[in-house]
Amino acid sequence: MKHLVTLILGDGTGPELAAVTRKVLDATGVEFDWTEVEAGVDVMERAGTPLPDEVLESIRRTKTCIKAPITTPVGTGFRSVNVALRKEFDLYACVRPCKTFAGVRSRYRDIDLVIVRENTEDLYAGIEFEQGDAKTHELIEDIERLCGRRIAKDSGISIKPISIEGTRRIVKSAFKYAIANDRKKVTAVHKSNIMKFSDGLFLATAREVAEDYPSIEFEDRIIDNMCMQLVQKPELYDVLVLPNLYGDVVSDLGAGLVGGLGVAPGMNLGDSGIAIFEATHGSAPKYKGQNKVNPTAMLLSGALMLKHLGESEAAARLEGAIAEVIRRGEQVTYDMKPNRDDPTAVGTREMGDAIIDSLATVGA
Repeated sequence: MKHLVTLILGDGTGPELAAVTRKVLDATGVEFDWTEVEAGVDVMERAGTPLPDEVLESIRRTKTCIKAPITTPVGTGFRSVNVALRKEFDLYACVRPCKTFAGVRSRYRDIDLVIVRENTEDLYAGIEFEQGDAKTHELIEDIERLCGRRIAKDSGISIKPISIEGTRRIVKSAFKYAIANDRKKVTAVHKSNIMKFSDGLFLATAREVAEDYPSIEFEDRIIDNMCMQLVQKPELYDVLVLPNLYGDVVSDLGAGLVGGLGVAPGMNLGDSGIAIFEATHGSAPKYKGQNKVNPTAMLLSGALMLKHLGESEAAARLEGAIAEVIRRGEQVTYDMKPNRDDPTAVGTREMGDAIIDSLATVGA
Protein backbone atom coordinates (compact mmCIF):
# COMPACT_ATOMS: atom_id res chain seq x y z
CA MET A 1 0.00 0.00 0.00
CA LYS A 2 1.30 3.42 -0.95
CA HIS A 3 1.57 6.00 1.81
CA LEU A 4 0.14 9.43 1.00
CA VAL A 5 2.75 12.06 1.93
CA THR A 6 2.94 15.82 1.45
CA LEU A 7 6.47 17.03 0.73
CA ILE A 8 6.99 20.74 1.43
CA LEU A 9 9.93 21.87 -0.69
CA GLY A 10 10.81 24.85 1.49
CA ASP A 11 13.15 27.60 0.32
CA GLY A 12 16.85 28.42 0.43
CA THR A 13 18.51 25.00 0.44
CA GLY A 14 15.14 23.36 1.18
CA PRO A 15 14.38 22.14 -2.35
CA GLU A 16 17.79 20.43 -2.59
CA LEU A 17 17.26 18.68 0.73
CA ALA A 18 13.71 17.73 -0.24
CA ALA A 19 14.86 16.15 -3.50
CA VAL A 20 17.54 14.06 -1.80
CA THR A 21 15.17 13.02 0.98
CA ARG A 22 12.51 11.87 -1.46
CA LYS A 23 15.09 9.89 -3.45
CA VAL A 24 16.49 8.18 -0.34
CA LEU A 25 13.06 7.38 1.10
CA ASP A 26 11.99 5.85 -2.22
CA ALA A 27 15.17 3.74 -2.13
CA THR A 28 14.05 2.08 1.12
CA GLY A 29 11.50 0.13 -0.91
CA VAL A 30 8.54 1.70 0.87
CA GLU A 31 5.97 2.99 -1.61
CA PHE A 32 4.83 6.61 -1.42
CA ASP A 33 2.28 8.72 -3.23
CA TRP A 34 4.01 12.10 -3.05
CA THR A 35 2.39 15.52 -3.31
CA GLU A 36 4.98 18.28 -3.62
CA VAL A 37 3.97 21.77 -2.47
CA GLU A 38 5.78 25.06 -1.92
CA ALA A 39 5.90 27.28 1.15
CA GLY A 40 8.19 30.06 2.34
CA VAL A 41 9.74 33.16 0.81
CA ASP A 42 9.99 31.70 -2.70
CA VAL A 43 6.19 31.63 -3.11
CA MET A 44 5.45 35.03 -1.53
CA GLU A 45 5.36 36.99 -4.80
CA ARG A 46 3.10 34.47 -6.52
CA ALA A 47 0.79 33.54 -3.67
CA GLY A 48 0.93 36.63 -1.46
CA THR A 49 1.59 34.41 1.54
CA PRO A 50 4.42 32.10 2.63
CA LEU A 51 1.81 29.46 3.51
CA PRO A 52 -0.61 28.98 0.60
CA ASP A 53 -3.95 27.24 1.10
CA GLU A 54 -2.91 24.34 -1.12
CA VAL A 55 -0.26 23.40 1.41
CA LEU A 56 -2.81 23.14 4.19
CA GLU A 57 -5.27 21.31 1.96
CA SER A 58 -2.66 18.74 0.96
CA ILE A 59 -1.68 18.07 4.58
CA ARG A 60 -5.33 17.63 5.55
CA ARG A 61 -5.69 15.07 2.76
CA THR A 62 -2.47 13.06 3.24
CA LYS A 63 -2.26 13.39 7.07
CA THR A 64 1.51 12.94 6.80
CA CYS A 65 3.96 15.68 5.82
CA ILE A 66 7.73 15.98 5.65
CA LYS A 67 8.99 19.53 5.41
CA ALA A 68 12.24 20.98 4.16
CA PRO A 69 13.56 24.09 5.95
CA ILE A 70 11.51 27.26 5.47
CA THR A 71 12.50 30.91 5.87
CA THR A 72 9.84 33.05 7.52
CA PRO A 73 9.58 36.35 5.59
CA VAL A 74 10.17 39.47 7.66
CA GLY A 75 7.38 42.03 7.94
CA THR A 76 4.57 39.91 6.49
CA GLY A 77 2.50 39.42 9.62
CA PHE A 78 3.71 35.82 9.95
CA ARG A 79 5.57 35.17 13.19
CA SER A 80 6.69 31.80 11.84
CA VAL A 81 5.47 29.47 9.10
CA ASN A 82 6.48 26.56 11.30
CA VAL A 83 4.43 27.89 14.20
CA ALA A 84 1.49 28.55 11.87
CA LEU A 85 1.51 24.91 10.71
CA ARG A 86 1.59 23.63 14.28
CA LYS A 87 -1.29 25.86 15.32
CA GLU A 88 -3.37 25.12 12.23
CA PHE A 89 -3.34 21.38 12.96
CA ASP A 90 -3.02 21.61 16.76
CA LEU A 91 0.27 19.71 16.67
CA TYR A 92 0.95 20.23 20.33
CA ALA A 93 3.88 17.82 20.72
CA CYS A 94 7.26 18.54 19.17
CA VAL A 95 9.44 15.44 19.56
CA ARG A 96 13.18 15.86 18.98
CA PRO A 97 15.51 12.87 19.42
CA CYS A 98 19.13 13.76 20.22
CA LYS A 99 21.42 10.82 19.51
CA THR A 100 25.17 10.57 18.99
CA PHE A 101 26.50 8.96 15.81
CA ALA A 102 30.06 7.67 15.55
CA GLY A 103 31.95 9.99 13.21
CA VAL A 104 30.12 13.18 14.20
CA ARG A 105 32.28 15.70 16.07
CA SER A 106 31.01 15.98 19.63
CA ARG A 107 32.37 16.25 23.16
CA TYR A 108 30.05 13.42 24.21
CA ARG A 109 29.45 9.77 23.41
CA ASP A 110 26.45 7.47 23.74
CA ILE A 111 23.84 10.18 24.20
CA ASP A 112 20.31 9.07 23.41
CA LEU A 113 17.85 11.70 24.67
CA VAL A 114 14.36 12.58 23.50
CA ILE A 115 12.97 16.07 24.09
CA VAL A 116 9.19 16.43 24.09
CA ARG A 117 8.28 20.10 23.79
CA GLU A 118 4.79 21.56 24.21
CA ASN A 119 4.03 23.45 21.02
CA THR A 120 0.98 25.67 21.56
CA GLU A 121 1.08 27.48 24.91
CA ASP A 122 3.58 29.40 27.04
CA LEU A 123 5.17 32.60 25.77
CA TYR A 124 4.95 31.31 22.20
CA ALA A 125 1.16 31.69 22.32
CA GLY A 126 1.85 35.14 20.86
CA ILE A 127 -0.18 37.16 23.36
CA GLU A 128 1.84 40.37 23.40
CA PHE A 129 1.30 44.03 24.17
CA GLU A 130 3.56 46.55 22.46
CA GLN A 131 5.39 49.20 24.44
CA GLY A 132 3.58 52.52 24.26
CA ASP A 133 0.27 51.14 22.99
CA ALA A 134 -2.88 52.35 24.77
CA LYS A 135 -3.93 48.76 25.51
CA THR A 136 -0.55 48.12 27.09
CA HIS A 137 -0.95 51.10 29.41
CA GLU A 138 -4.42 49.85 30.30
CA LEU A 139 -3.05 46.38 31.06
CA ILE A 140 -0.27 47.81 33.23
CA GLU A 141 -2.83 49.77 35.23
CA ASP A 142 -5.03 46.68 35.59
CA ILE A 143 -2.10 44.60 36.84
CA GLU A 144 -1.24 47.20 39.46
CA ARG A 145 -4.88 47.39 40.53
CA LEU A 146 -5.41 43.63 40.68
CA CYS A 147 -2.22 42.48 42.36
CA GLY A 148 -0.41 45.57 43.57
CA ARG A 149 2.62 44.98 41.34
CA ARG A 150 4.09 48.01 39.63
CA ILE A 151 5.39 47.68 36.09
CA ALA A 152 7.43 50.35 34.30
CA LYS A 153 5.19 52.37 32.00
CA ASP A 154 7.57 51.89 29.06
CA SER A 155 7.36 48.10 29.21
CA GLY A 156 6.38 45.67 26.48
CA ILE A 157 4.47 42.68 27.87
CA SER A 158 4.14 39.04 26.83
CA ILE A 159 1.60 36.73 28.46
CA LYS A 160 2.52 33.17 29.46
CA PRO A 161 -0.53 30.86 29.51
CA ILE A 162 -0.07 27.28 30.74
CA SER A 163 -3.21 25.20 31.20
CA ILE A 164 -4.08 21.93 32.88
CA GLU A 165 -5.34 20.43 29.61
CA GLY A 166 -2.35 21.63 27.59
CA THR A 167 0.03 20.21 30.17
CA ARG A 168 -1.87 16.97 30.60
CA ARG A 169 -1.78 16.11 26.92
CA ILE A 170 1.92 16.92 26.41
CA VAL A 171 2.95 14.92 29.48
CA LYS A 172 0.76 12.00 28.39
CA SER A 173 2.41 12.09 24.98
CA ALA A 174 5.84 11.91 26.64
CA PHE A 175 4.84 8.84 28.66
CA LYS A 176 3.21 7.19 25.65
CA TYR A 177 6.38 7.80 23.64
CA ALA A 178 8.46 6.31 26.45
CA ILE A 179 6.34 3.16 26.53
CA ALA A 180 6.22 2.76 22.75
CA ASN A 181 9.98 3.17 22.43
CA ASP A 182 11.11 1.17 25.46
CA ARG A 183 12.26 4.22 27.41
CA LYS A 184 12.66 4.05 31.17
CA LYS A 185 12.25 7.56 32.55
CA VAL A 186 10.41 10.84 31.98
CA THR A 187 11.73 14.09 33.46
CA ALA A 188 9.45 17.15 33.67
CA VAL A 189 11.35 20.44 33.38
CA HIS A 190 10.03 23.68 34.87
CA LYS A 191 10.74 26.83 36.91
CA SER A 192 7.99 26.39 39.47
CA ASN A 193 10.09 27.83 42.28
CA ILE A 194 9.63 31.25 40.65
CA MET A 195 6.55 31.00 38.39
CA LYS A 196 4.30 29.22 40.84
CA PHE A 197 1.00 29.66 38.99
CA SER A 198 2.19 28.73 35.47
CA ASP A 199 5.18 26.43 35.84
CA GLY A 200 3.78 25.34 39.21
CA LEU A 201 0.62 24.21 37.44
CA PHE A 202 2.73 22.42 34.81
CA LEU A 203 4.60 20.48 37.51
CA ALA A 204 1.52 19.63 39.57
CA THR A 205 -0.30 18.37 36.47
CA ALA A 206 2.74 16.38 35.31
CA ARG A 207 2.89 14.64 38.69
CA GLU A 208 -0.79 13.70 38.43
CA VAL A 209 -0.32 12.27 34.93
CA ALA A 210 2.75 10.31 36.05
CA GLU A 211 0.62 8.36 38.50
CA ASP A 212 -1.12 6.73 35.54
CA TYR A 213 2.19 5.32 34.24
CA PRO A 214 3.77 3.43 37.17
CA SER A 215 6.05 1.39 34.89
CA ILE A 216 7.96 4.55 33.87
CA GLU A 217 10.18 6.37 36.34
CA PHE A 218 9.25 10.01 36.83
CA GLU A 219 11.22 12.95 38.19
CA ASP A 220 11.40 16.70 37.73
CA ARG A 221 14.15 19.28 37.36
CA ILE A 222 14.28 23.08 37.49
CA ILE A 223 15.23 24.39 34.04
CA ASP A 224 18.53 26.06 34.94
CA ASN A 225 19.67 22.99 36.86
CA MET A 226 18.53 20.82 33.95
CA CYS A 227 20.79 22.70 31.54
CA MET A 228 23.76 22.23 33.85
CA GLN A 229 22.97 18.54 34.34
CA LEU A 230 22.74 17.95 30.59
CA VAL A 231 26.21 19.38 30.13
CA GLN A 232 27.71 17.52 33.12
CA LYS A 233 25.96 14.13 33.03
CA PRO A 234 23.53 13.73 30.13
CA GLU A 235 23.65 9.96 30.47
CA LEU A 236 21.30 10.23 33.48
CA TYR A 237 18.39 11.41 31.32
CA ASP A 238 16.06 9.74 28.87
CA VAL A 239 12.81 11.54 27.90
CA LEU A 240 12.44 15.21 28.86
CA VAL A 241 9.05 16.95 28.74
CA LEU A 242 9.00 20.75 28.80
CA PRO A 243 6.81 23.81 28.27
CA ASN A 244 7.24 25.57 24.95
CA LEU A 245 10.02 28.10 25.59
CA TYR A 246 12.22 25.80 27.68
CA GLY A 247 11.64 23.07 25.13
CA ASP A 248 12.88 25.31 22.33
CA VAL A 249 16.06 26.20 24.22
CA VAL A 250 16.81 22.69 25.48
CA SER A 251 16.18 21.20 22.02
CA ASP A 252 19.09 23.21 20.68
CA LEU A 253 21.18 22.34 23.73
CA GLY A 254 20.46 18.67 23.07
CA ALA A 255 21.41 19.10 19.41
CA GLY A 256 24.65 20.71 20.52
CA LEU A 257 25.47 17.73 22.70
CA VAL A 258 25.30 15.36 19.72
CA GLY A 259 27.02 17.48 17.09
CA GLY A 260 24.64 20.24 16.07
CA LEU A 261 21.41 20.92 14.24
CA GLY A 262 22.73 19.16 11.15
CA VAL A 263 22.01 15.82 12.83
CA ALA A 264 18.85 16.85 14.70
CA PRO A 265 15.51 15.52 13.37
CA GLY A 266 12.07 16.45 14.61
CA MET A 267 8.38 15.60 14.38
CA ASN A 268 5.20 17.42 15.36
CA LEU A 269 2.23 15.37 16.52
CA GLY A 270 -1.30 15.92 17.80
CA ASP A 271 -4.56 14.05 18.23
CA SER A 272 -5.94 14.65 14.72
CA GLY A 273 -3.85 11.96 13.04
CA ILE A 274 -1.79 14.60 11.23
CA ALA A 275 1.99 14.53 11.67
CA ILE A 276 4.67 16.84 10.28
CA PHE A 277 8.33 15.80 10.16
CA GLU A 278 11.15 18.30 9.74
CA ALA A 279 14.81 19.02 10.11
CA THR A 280 15.26 21.44 12.99
CA HIS A 281 17.84 23.67 11.29
CA GLY A 282 17.24 26.71 9.09
CA SER A 283 17.14 27.06 5.33
CA ALA A 284 20.72 28.43 4.93
CA PRO A 285 19.87 30.62 1.90
CA LYS A 286 23.53 31.60 1.38
CA TYR A 287 24.17 28.01 0.27
CA LYS A 288 21.17 27.84 -2.06
CA GLY A 289 21.90 25.90 -5.25
CA GLN A 290 25.42 24.94 -4.18
CA ASN A 291 24.77 21.24 -3.44
CA LYS A 292 26.65 21.73 -0.18
CA VAL A 293 24.45 21.33 2.89
CA ASN A 294 24.23 18.28 5.11
CA PRO A 295 21.05 16.22 4.48
CA THR A 296 21.32 14.14 7.66
CA ALA A 297 18.71 15.94 9.79
CA MET A 298 16.01 15.76 7.14
CA LEU A 299 16.86 12.13 6.34
CA LEU A 300 16.64 11.21 10.02
CA SER A 301 13.28 12.99 10.09
CA GLY A 302 12.35 10.72 7.22
CA ALA A 303 13.27 7.73 9.36
CA LEU A 304 10.96 9.06 12.09
CA MET A 305 8.23 9.35 9.46
CA LEU A 306 8.75 5.77 8.33
CA LYS A 307 8.35 4.53 11.89
CA HIS A 308 5.22 6.66 12.33
CA LEU A 309 3.78 5.06 9.20
CA GLY A 310 4.36 1.59 10.61
CA GLU A 311 7.42 0.93 8.45
CA SER A 312 9.70 0.18 11.42
CA GLU A 313 12.03 -2.17 9.55
CA ALA A 314 12.64 0.39 6.80
CA ALA A 315 13.13 3.10 9.44
CA ALA A 316 15.79 1.03 11.20
CA ARG A 317 17.56 0.27 7.91
CA LEU A 318 17.57 3.95 6.93
CA GLU A 319 18.99 5.07 10.28
CA GLY A 320 21.56 2.29 10.06
CA ALA A 321 22.58 3.35 6.55
CA ILE A 322 22.93 6.98 7.64
CA ALA A 323 25.00 5.93 10.66
CA GLU A 324 27.28 3.77 8.51
CA VAL A 325 28.00 6.53 6.00
CA ILE A 326 28.75 8.96 8.82
CA ARG A 327 30.93 6.40 10.60
CA ARG A 328 33.04 5.81 7.49
CA GLY A 329 33.39 9.56 7.02
CA GLU A 330 34.30 9.34 3.36
CA GLN A 331 31.20 10.49 1.47
CA VAL A 332 29.96 13.18 3.84
CA THR A 333 29.46 16.92 3.50
CA TYR A 334 32.09 19.47 4.51
CA ASP A 335 30.64 20.12 7.97
CA MET A 336 31.08 16.45 8.93
CA LYS A 337 34.76 16.33 8.04
CA PRO A 338 37.41 16.87 10.77
CA ASN A 339 38.60 19.79 8.64
CA ARG A 340 35.77 21.79 7.08
CA ASP A 341 38.06 22.66 4.14
CA ASP A 342 38.69 18.99 3.37
CA PRO A 343 38.64 18.70 -0.46
CA THR A 344 37.26 15.15 -0.22
CA ALA A 345 33.93 16.41 1.13
CA VAL A 346 30.97 15.56 -1.10
CA GLY A 347 27.77 17.41 -1.85
CA THR A 348 24.20 16.96 -0.65
CA ARG A 349 23.25 14.70 -3.55
CA GLU A 350 26.40 12.60 -3.31
CA MET A 351 25.93 11.97 0.40
CA GLY A 352 22.34 10.94 -0.33
CA ASP A 353 23.57 8.51 -3.00
CA ALA A 354 26.09 7.03 -0.55
CA ILE A 355 23.27 6.41 1.94
CA ILE A 356 21.25 4.71 -0.80
CA ASP A 357 24.23 2.45 -1.53
CA SER A 358 24.53 1.70 2.19
CA LEU A 359 20.85 0.76 2.34
CA ALA A 360 21.63 -2.23 0.14
CA THR A 361 24.01 -3.69 2.72
CA VAL A 362 22.57 -2.63 6.10
CA GLY A 363 20.60 -5.50 7.57
CA ALA A 364 21.42 -7.73 4.60
